[in-house]
Amino acid sequence: MQRYFLNENAENHQRFFITNKDDIHHMSKVMRYTEGDHIIINFNNRQTFEAEIIQIENNSIEIETMEQLEIATEMPVSITVASGLIKSDKYEWLIQKATEMGAHNFIAIQMDRSVVKLNDQKASKKLDRWQKIIKEAAEQSYRQLIPNIKYYSNLKYVYDMISEYDYILMAYEEQAKNGESSQFKKILTQLKPNDKVLLLFGPEGGFSEEEVALFESNAHIVGLGPRILRAETAPLYALSAISYEIELMR
Repeated sequence: MQRYFLNENAENHQRFFITNKDDIHHMSKVMRYTEGDHIIINFNNRQTFEAEIIQIENNSIEIETMEQLEIATEMPVSITVASGLIKSDKYEWLIQKATEMGAHNFIAIQMDRSVVKLNDQKASKKLDRWQKIIKEAAEQSYRQLIPNIKYYSNLKYVYDMISEYDYILMAYEEQAKNGESSQFKKILTQLKPNDKVLLLFGPEGGFSEEEVALFESNAHIVGLGPRILRAETAPLYALSAISYEIELMR
């Protein structure tokens, strides 16, 4: 059954209204649901219910929760993917796939070597589009929450947030070139449920020396294997490794 999200608290046999225009269009025009059909709704606090469609109107769809489902599709640790701005199509592909792979939050950052430049107006439009892509990916991959995305014009803003995380990992290509491979693996074995992890990735041109110096005293500077990965590939490699270690190996 198709998944949707509502920012509500829920119990069995409660009625709710879906008012998001995109959701209404998808349910009525794409999926062609009718009254009596069942769907899956993710509510607050990762609560998931099977729900019945009660009434379909142009501006809202009324549903009733029928049964709470005991499922757990979220990664045990909270992963924030903070990456330098890259070309639009590549970044959209990155956030879509990283959502499917379990990332909890995203931070897009204007870095020293970012080719892409955003002013406030462009950033606002991009955030709306990125959030929509993330929502659709979360629905498709049976996530129980929709990751959030933020934009900052300088890496220093992210530096001011480091106290919020249990681990900060900066993926630096020079570490990979020098053959460093043990630090990343070592940290993965230390991760515990509910840990908050910040993964830092550079844009196409990588981090500047100043950006690395900003974090080197507060982050683990890691390599991601012997090969140099593209800016849009590195976060997916890291997420795959984390998922394998904490979801499949334990």
